[in-house]
Amino acid sequence: MFFSFKKFLKALLYLSLIFIFLIIITGISYYFIDLTQKKNNLMDIEEYSPISSLVVPKNPVNKAKFPFIDVHSHQWDMSVNDLSGLVNEMDSLNMKFMINLSGSGFATFLGKQTLMDLNLEKSLENVKKNYPKRFGVFVNLKFDNIDDEDYAETTAKILRDAVNKGAIGLKIYKNLGLDLKDSKSERVKVDDKRLSVIWETCADLNIPVLIHSGEPSPFFEPIDKFNERFLHARQKPKSFRPRDKYPSFQTVMNEQYNMFKNNPRTIFINAHMGWMANDLDKLRKHLDSLPNVYTEIGAVIGELGRQPRHARKFFIDYQDRILFGKDSYKKSEFDVYFRVLQTDDEYFDYYRKRHGLWKMYGLNLPDNVLKKVYYKNALKLFPSIDGKLFE
Repeated sequence: MFFSFKKFLKALLYLSLIFIFLIIITGISYYFIDLTQKKNNLMDIEEYSPISSLVVPKNPVNKAKFPFIDVHSHQWDMSVNDLSGLVNEMDSLNMKFMINLSGSGFATFLGKQTLMDLNLEKSLENVKKNYPKRFGVFVNLKFDNIDDEDYAETTAKILRDAVNKGAIGLKIYKNLGLDLKDSKSERVKVDDKRLSVIWETCADLNIPVLIHSGEPSPFFEPIDKFNERFLHARQKPKSFRPRDKYPSFQTVMNEQYNMFKNNPRTIFINAHMGWMANDLDKLRKHLDSLPNVYTEIGAVIGELGRQPRHARKFFIDYQDRILFGKDSYKKSEFDVYFRVLQTDDEYFDYYRKRHGLWKMYGLNLPDNVLKKVYYKNALKLFPSIDGKLFE
């Protein structure tokens, strides 16, 4: 048996013709589908962007009414970035202080402790040298060594060293409780007793723990016509948690609740309102039973803006437990937060369609509540922040 170059070329030609034929057929199919859609006024959900004919008062807000602290931001390259441009943007928003939760950088997800330590050290040095009164930095931890004999001792030392260098808190990412596995390939639960050393050490050091557990509840539900986050599933399918691979939403939330309850000395900030912004009565019970837990509004302003009366009452009732947070930093998106919190505007757009196909309404919060949400509550948790910035 020998190789025939002529037969190879002939086979390659046939394959090329088949490939070209498939491309042509696909193109023709899409053409007729598009033609049919236009003829019958059909369109994809991503295309549908109606311009409202509703005429109501508009009060856009580009700058917060009071100075504020963003307790939930991510500046992944703080270790090397020039911060002057960011500070200028912060000034334009009236943001007096930003907390970078990603002090250890992307190295956290690689499990490289040496690189994590370096990123944190360089981030702290950058802040201390240039803008010590404008930024705070959180430390991050890796968990792939959870079964090591010296895990507790090593982890406690990492936290103590980080605080000694200037870190003001600990951020726990959502991989805990979802994707994180131990040496036996078992899911590490949020309330895993092997992690107790973390919460105890943070209590001893008097630093808060900001923890993101789980995802919005629709992310755990079937992706079908009944799921109000269907568009998100289409654009970001990896965000969803199919039942055959992940625990249920309530399982993760119960684990988080148990962890909070079992560590009453530790101050926790439940990120994203604990994914209960769509069920504020549930969040009420959560906060009522956990005096050591605060919450923040990062990435859930869309939930609050669709229930203005109910949300307004919640903010007034729990004004001492809510912090301002944004999550991913983008200057142009803060105006929606300000407008929802400060105005009584009706029926205005949210900045990211996949987060919800609904409109926003303002809560028109009282000034005394706004001040607590914007900075007073955070000043209680972070005494190292210069209070004179807010006078």
